[in-house]
Amino acid sequence: MSPKREKPTAGGKPALSAKRAATGKRAATGKRAAAGKHAAAGKHATAGKHAAAERRASTGRRAAARKGTASGKRSTSPAKPTLELFEPDGSISRALVVVAHPDDVDFGMAGTVATLTAAGVEVTYCLVTSGDAGGDDLVMSKEERATLRKGEQRAAASCVGVTDLVFLGYPDGMVEPTLALRRDLARVIRTVRPDVVLTQAPERNYERVFASHPDHLSTGEATLRAVYPDARNPHAFPALLSDEGLEPHTVTRVWIGGGGAMGPTMVVDMTAAFDKKLQALKSHKSQVGDGERLEPMLREWGGLMAKNAGLPKGRLAEAYRVIVTG
Repeated sequence: MSPKREKPTAGGKPALSAKRAATGKRAATGKRAAAGKHAAAGKHATAGKHAAAERRASTGRRAAARKGTASGKRSTSPAKPTLELFEPDGSISRALVVVAHPDDVDFGMAGTVATLTAAGVEVTYCLVTSGDAGGDDLVMSKEERATLRKGEQRAAASCVGVTDLVFLGYPDGMVEPTLALRRDLARVIRTVRPDVVLTQAPERNYERVFASHPDHLSTGEATLRAVYPDARNPHAFPALLSDEGLEPHTVTRVWIGGGGAMGPTMVVDMTAAFDKKLQALKSHKSQVGDGERLEPMLREWGGLMAKNAGLPKGRLAEAYRVIVTG
């Protein structure tokens, strides 16, 4: 009998029998599975080595940290930066404070003012309004309230050595940084001719909304515009020069009370002047009543500013952002 032949495939090669094909498939599958097991085992081994190395490194770092602490060594991370501390050095002979309302200067700057006047600096207050909308008493007219509050501000100013006050008379609660206000502030600057101007922040503080009265924002903005460019530019409000004889004046520094949105860069240690600041603020009886709660509040504020500046415990400070304007 003739031997049986495999049926040729279309390509002319004999096809494997079903049995041989199945055997080949099982072998291939086994090889792949074995290879996969070896690869997985290799990966697990490598991962285990890395994990062990990381645990040893972490343990070493913790041991080094404990050793450093035990030996008295501290972390080498950068120290918290401290703020510049103002020291009277004779470079300021005249200062101008521009605020929106009576009592604004005493809440935020009176300790600084007392420190300046004690060092021989002449300080002038410029108040944009007379505070005719301040207080809850509806019995007084606006004119009566303005008269009362101007008197309180004069008394407060005398507590910290200030006798020169200018009231511009703008309506309380309606201040905007208009050209008219810029002109009036430029007039005051050219008249006083200060070395430094202290004023309120023109940016809104969303964490302390009461520090962002619209009049404060507008006063700060108008003051900065008056400092630059109005007061120094002979072509800005030319009548100030031609009709009033007020020569242009360049202010070289502006101190923004509290530091504004960017935060402070300098503090004034007002510990020695704190009692004068407190006395000045108590002069605003229409606003603070008997003033019993003022001292702890002011000490808390001043202590926090001093702490942020790195001053010793027990010191009190007022903070500013110093802007170079000349």
